[in-house]
Amino acid sequence: MPARDLALLTEAARAAGEVAMRYWKNAPKAWNKADASPVTEADLACNDLIQGILRRARPDYGWLSEETPDDTARLDTEHQFIIDPIDGTRAFIAGEKHFSHSLAVARNGEITAAVVYLPALDKLYTATNTGPALRDGAPIQCSQKSLSDGTNILTSRHSLDPEHWTTPPDFQRSFRASLAYRLCLVADGSFDGMITFMDAWEWDIAAGSLIAARAGASVSDKHGQALRFNAPGAQSAGTFACAPALHRDLMPLIKQ
Repeated sequence: MPARDLALLTEAARAAGEVAMRYWKNAPKAWNKADASPVTEADLACNDLIQGILRRARPDYGWLSEETPDDTARLDTEHQFIIDPIDGTRAFIAGEKHFSHSLAVARNGEITAAVVYLPALDKLYTATNTGPALRDGAPIQCSQKSLSDGTNILTSRHSLDPEHWTTPPDFQRSFRASLAYRLCLVADGSFDGMITFMDAWEWDIAAGSLIAARAGASVSDKHGQALRFNAPGAQSAGTFACAPALHRDLMPLIKQ
């Protein structure tokens, strides 16, 4: 079943990419939601398209998406779709390339199939829980660095605040708008890790977390606990995805 779900997610992601590219750089209508996060007509169009493709094929799967009001009926299903129609909406609005479609299937709290697609780059990351992580069909592997090797970590400036660390670690900081893409950049070894102390919505991290894990990265919340999905609040307590040695080095430095 994960392989069949992966094929379905890939079909939906590529179709959403075609829709997104019609709006990209064409001044889509945009506004702020109640939580002040941005949304555009492209987000909603992609959400409608993805939902139509996926739910027609798997009507018994639960549904969790950033752009759909949450229905707690998903909590009583065995499988769930966890979707971010456009992750990195601010980058999308700005005409930048680093936005993505993040699509995943969860079963009993664990991600079993995952796709992250960047249509402006035509870059596709995929994984199932029983197979390798792939970028455009080729296997990928995470970095093997430790903190002492000199690492480059994707994170916000806020993550460097001393309030988070007993001893602030020394690393180079980089950033990408899409959380899903950050996880994939750890998976393919472009960066040594990504960290966020802020609570993370499941739709932002579901697909990328499996891709990073299947590429060999250590993935957890900020407390070092395994990520679980289809929770009532649909959030995790931060997200850390790093080269295994780097993850081991960082965990003791975090204020708990």
